[in-house]
Amino acid sequence: MPPPSSSEAAARAWHAWKVYGKGETAVTALNDVSVDFERGRFNAIMGPSGSGKSTLMHCMAGLDYLTSGQVFIGDTDLSRLSEKQLTTLRRDTIGFVFQAFNLVPTLTAAENITLPMDLAGRKPDKAFVDQVIETVGLSDRTGHRPSELSGGQQQRVAVARALASRPQIIFADEPTGNLDSRAGAEILSFMRTAVDDLGQTIVMVTHDPAAAGYSDRVVFLNDGQISDEMLDPTAEKVLDRMKQLDR
Repeated sequence: MPPPSSSEAAARAWHAWKVYGKGETAVTALNDVSVDFERGRFNAIMGPSGSGKSTLMHCMAGLDYLTSGQVFIGDTDLSRLSEKQLTTLRRDTIGFVFQAFNLVPTLTAAENITLPMDLAGRKPDKAFVDQVIETVGLSDRTGHRPSELSGGQQQRVAVARALASRPQIIFADEPTGNLDSRAGAEILSFMRTAVDDLGQTIVMVTHDPAAAGYSDRVVFLNDGQISDEMLDPTAEKVLDRMKQLDR
Protein backbone atom coordinates (compact mmCIF):
# COMPACT_ATOMS: atom_id res chain seq x y z
CA MET A 1 0.00 0.00 0.00
CA PRO A 2 1.56 3.34 -1.00
CA PRO A 3 1.88 6.11 1.58
CA PRO A 4 -0.74 8.85 1.59
CA SER A 5 0.44 12.02 -0.15
CA SER A 6 1.12 15.04 2.04
CA SER A 7 1.80 18.41 0.44
CA GLU A 8 2.58 19.80 3.89
CA ALA A 9 5.46 17.40 4.52
CA ALA A 10 9.02 18.44 3.72
CA ALA A 11 10.18 14.93 4.62
CA ARG A 12 8.52 11.74 5.75
CA ALA A 13 9.27 8.15 6.55
CA TRP A 14 6.73 5.42 5.82
CA HIS A 15 7.00 2.03 7.59
CA ALA A 16 10.76 2.53 7.85
CA TRP A 17 12.85 -0.44 8.97
CA LYS A 18 16.62 -0.47 9.39
CA VAL A 19 18.33 -3.68 10.45
CA TYR A 20 22.09 -4.01 10.86
CA GLY A 21 23.57 -7.49 10.52
CA LYS A 22 21.82 -10.80 10.00
CA GLY A 23 20.60 -13.76 11.99
CA GLU A 24 21.34 -13.86 15.70
CA THR A 25 23.57 -10.78 15.48
CA ALA A 26 20.94 -8.61 13.77
CA VAL A 27 20.17 -5.29 15.44
CA THR A 28 16.95 -3.46 14.61
CA ALA A 29 17.68 0.28 14.66
CA LEU A 30 14.32 1.38 13.18
CA ASN A 31 11.19 -0.68 13.82
CA ASP A 32 8.33 0.28 11.47
CA VAL A 33 8.64 4.07 11.88
CA SER A 34 6.18 6.37 10.09
CA VAL A 35 6.55 10.11 10.65
CA ASP A 36 6.04 13.41 8.80
CA PHE A 37 8.00 16.62 9.22
CA GLU A 38 5.99 19.64 8.10
CA ARG A 39 7.36 22.49 6.02
CA GLY A 40 8.39 25.64 7.81
CA ARG A 41 8.74 23.96 11.20
CA PHE A 42 11.61 23.33 13.61
CA ASN A 43 11.53 19.65 14.60
CA ALA A 44 13.64 17.82 17.17
CA ILE A 45 14.25 14.08 17.43
CA MET A 46 15.20 12.83 20.88
CA GLY A 47 15.79 9.53 22.62
CA PRO A 48 18.33 7.61 24.69
CA SER A 49 21.55 6.33 23.19
CA GLY A 50 20.76 3.53 20.74
CA SER A 51 17.15 4.61 20.30
CA GLY A 52 17.53 5.04 16.52
CA LYS A 53 17.34 8.84 16.35
CA SER A 54 20.54 9.33 14.33
CA THR A 55 19.70 6.35 12.12
CA LEU A 56 16.30 7.87 11.34
CA MET A 57 17.85 11.20 10.45
CA HIS A 58 20.58 9.66 8.30
CA CYS A 59 18.06 7.54 6.38
CA MET A 60 15.70 10.48 5.88
CA ALA A 61 18.60 12.62 4.65
CA GLY A 62 19.70 10.00 2.12
CA LEU A 63 22.97 9.32 3.95
CA ASP A 64 21.99 5.73 4.75
CA TYR A 65 19.58 3.20 3.26
CA LEU A 66 16.49 1.62 4.79
CA THR A 67 16.19 -2.14 4.96
CA SER A 68 12.56 -1.70 3.96
CA GLY A 69 10.00 1.09 3.83
CA GLN A 70 10.16 4.46 2.11
CA VAL A 71 11.57 7.92 2.71
CA PHE A 72 10.36 11.00 0.86
CA ILE A 73 11.87 14.46 0.49
CA GLY A 74 8.85 16.41 -0.67
CA ASP A 75 7.24 14.06 -3.19
CA THR A 76 10.51 12.36 -4.16
CA ASP A 77 10.86 8.72 -3.09
CA LEU A 78 14.55 8.28 -2.25
CA SER A 79 14.38 4.52 -2.85
CA ARG A 80 13.66 5.14 -6.54
CA LEU A 81 16.76 7.28 -7.11
CA SER A 82 20.06 6.13 -8.55
CA GLU A 83 23.22 6.90 -6.60
CA LYS A 84 23.92 9.83 -8.92
CA GLN A 85 20.38 11.18 -8.53
CA LEU A 86 20.60 10.79 -4.75
CA THR A 87 23.90 12.70 -4.70
CA THR A 88 22.32 15.50 -6.72
CA LEU A 89 19.28 15.62 -4.42
CA ARG A 90 21.47 15.83 -1.31
CA ARG A 91 23.49 18.62 -2.88
CA ASP A 92 20.60 20.68 -4.24
CA THR A 93 17.66 19.97 -1.94
CA ILE A 94 19.04 19.18 1.52
CA GLY A 95 21.17 21.22 3.93
CA PHE A 96 23.32 19.56 6.58
CA VAL A 97 24.69 20.82 9.90
CA PHE A 98 26.98 18.40 11.72
CA GLN A 99 28.45 18.42 15.21
CA ALA A 100 31.98 18.49 13.76
CA PHE A 101 31.36 21.62 11.58
CA ASN A 102 32.94 19.98 8.47
CA LEU A 103 34.43 23.20 7.10
CA VAL A 104 37.20 23.30 4.49
CA PRO A 105 40.22 24.77 6.36
CA THR A 106 41.78 26.46 3.32
CA LEU A 107 38.63 28.40 2.42
CA THR A 108 37.34 31.59 3.99
CA ALA A 109 34.02 31.66 5.83
CA ALA A 110 32.35 33.19 2.76
CA GLU A 111 33.84 30.54 0.46
CA ASN A 112 32.71 27.75 2.81
CA ILE A 113 29.19 29.17 2.84
CA THR A 114 28.85 29.19 -0.96
CA LEU A 115 30.84 25.96 -1.54
CA PRO A 116 27.84 23.64 -2.22
CA MET A 117 26.49 26.04 -4.84
CA ASP A 118 29.94 26.49 -6.36
CA LEU A 119 30.31 22.71 -6.67
CA ALA A 120 26.89 22.52 -8.30
CA GLY A 121 27.80 25.25 -10.77
CA ARG A 122 25.00 27.48 -9.53
CA LYS A 123 25.42 31.20 -9.00
CA PRO A 124 24.59 32.16 -5.41
CA ASP A 125 21.80 34.66 -4.78
CA LYS A 126 24.08 37.34 -3.33
CA ALA A 127 21.31 39.28 -1.63
CA PHE A 128 20.00 36.17 0.12
CA VAL A 129 23.49 34.95 1.07
CA ASP A 130 24.22 38.37 2.55
CA GLN A 131 20.94 38.18 4.49
CA VAL A 132 21.89 34.75 5.85
CA ILE A 133 25.36 35.95 6.82
CA GLU A 134 23.85 38.92 8.63
CA THR A 135 21.26 36.69 10.31
CA VAL A 136 23.96 34.44 11.79
CA GLY A 137 26.11 37.42 12.79
CA LEU A 138 29.11 36.78 10.53
CA SER A 139 29.23 40.00 8.52
CA ASP A 140 32.63 40.98 9.96
CA ARG A 141 34.15 37.47 9.75
CA THR A 142 33.55 36.40 6.14
CA GLY A 143 37.20 36.78 5.13
CA HIS A 144 38.51 34.61 7.97
CA ARG A 145 39.47 30.94 7.64
CA PRO A 146 38.10 28.37 10.11
CA SER A 147 41.31 28.36 12.17
CA GLU A 148 40.77 32.06 12.82
CA LEU A 149 37.24 31.54 14.13
CA SER A 150 35.92 30.31 17.47
CA GLY A 151 33.96 27.06 17.68
CA GLY A 152 30.72 29.00 17.85
CA GLN A 153 31.66 31.08 14.81
CA GLN A 154 32.66 27.94 12.86
CA GLN A 155 29.27 26.40 13.59
CA ARG A 156 27.59 29.64 12.47
CA VAL A 157 29.43 29.24 9.15
CA ALA A 158 28.13 25.66 8.94
CA VAL A 159 24.56 26.83 9.62
CA ALA A 160 24.89 29.64 7.06
CA ARG A 161 26.23 27.14 4.49
CA ALA A 162 23.18 24.94 5.06
CA LEU A 163 20.81 27.90 4.70
CA ALA A 164 22.43 29.75 1.80
CA SER A 165 21.25 27.49 -1.02
CA ARG A 166 17.64 27.61 0.24
CA PRO A 167 17.27 23.84 0.63
CA GLN A 168 13.87 22.26 1.07
CA ILE A 169 14.98 20.94 4.45
CA ILE A 170 17.96 21.08 6.82
CA PHE A 171 19.05 18.09 8.88
CA ALA A 172 21.14 18.95 11.94
CA ASP A 173 22.92 16.19 13.87
CA GLU A 174 23.73 17.36 17.43
CA PRO A 175 24.65 20.81 16.04
CA THR A 176 25.57 22.21 19.48
CA GLY A 177 27.32 19.10 20.80
CA ASN A 178 30.84 20.59 20.54
CA LEU A 179 29.89 24.07 21.80
CA ASP A 180 29.69 25.68 25.21
CA SER A 181 26.23 26.63 26.46
CA ARG A 182 26.45 30.26 25.33
CA ALA A 183 27.62 29.46 21.79
CA GLY A 184 25.08 26.64 21.60
CA ALA A 185 22.26 29.00 22.56
CA GLU A 186 23.37 31.43 19.83
CA ILE A 187 23.30 28.69 17.18
CA LEU A 188 19.87 27.49 18.28
CA SER A 189 18.56 31.07 18.20
CA PHE A 190 19.88 31.45 14.65
CA MET A 191 18.19 28.20 13.64
CA ARG A 192 14.94 29.37 15.23
CA THR A 193 15.23 32.62 13.27
CA ALA A 194 15.82 30.68 10.06
CA VAL A 195 12.48 28.94 10.55
CA ASP A 196 10.56 32.03 11.66
CA ASP A 197 12.02 34.63 9.29
CA LEU A 198 13.34 32.62 6.33
CA GLY A 199 10.65 29.91 6.21
CA GLN A 200 13.19 27.11 6.61
CA THR A 201 12.38 23.54 7.68
CA ILE A 202 14.76 21.96 10.21
CA VAL A 203 14.98 18.45 11.63
CA MET A 204 17.48 18.28 14.50
CA VAL A 205 18.75 15.27 16.43
CA THR A 206 19.66 16.24 19.98
CA HIS A 207 20.02 14.75 23.45
CA ASP A 208 19.73 18.17 25.10
CA PRO A 209 16.31 19.22 26.49
CA ALA A 210 17.39 22.89 26.33
CA ALA A 211 18.09 22.54 22.60
CA ALA A 212 14.77 20.77 22.04
CA GLY A 213 13.06 23.70 23.75
CA TYR A 214 13.80 25.86 20.71
CA SER A 215 11.77 23.57 18.43
CA ASP A 216 8.09 23.50 17.49
CA ARG A 217 7.78 19.76 17.98
CA VAL A 218 9.75 16.95 19.58
CA VAL A 219 9.51 13.34 18.39
CA PHE A 220 10.73 10.82 20.99
CA LEU A 221 12.25 7.51 19.90
CA ASN A 222 12.86 4.46 22.05
CA ASP A 223 14.07 1.06 20.87
CA GLY A 224 13.69 2.08 17.24
CA GLN A 225 10.07 3.16 17.56
CA ILE A 226 8.30 6.49 18.07
CA SER A 227 7.17 6.42 21.68
CA ASP A 228 5.77 9.93 22.06
CA GLU A 229 5.77 13.46 20.68
CA MET A 230 5.35 16.94 22.10
CA LEU A 231 4.19 20.20 20.53
CA ASP A 232 5.40 23.62 21.72
CA PRO A 233 8.04 22.09 24.00
CA THR A 234 10.01 23.76 26.74
CA ALA A 235 13.26 22.45 28.22
CA GLU A 236 11.46 21.64 31.48
CA LYS A 237 8.61 19.73 29.80
CA VAL A 238 11.05 17.78 27.60
CA LEU A 239 13.19 16.83 30.61
CA ASP A 240 10.13 15.63 32.51
CA ARG A 241 8.94 13.58 29.53
CA MET A 242 12.36 11.98 29.06
CA LYS A 243 12.42 10.99 32.74
CA GLN A 244 9.04 9.30 32.26
CA LEU A 245 10.28 7.47 29.17
CA ASP A 246 13.36 6.20 31.03
CA ARG A 247 11.27 4.52 33.72
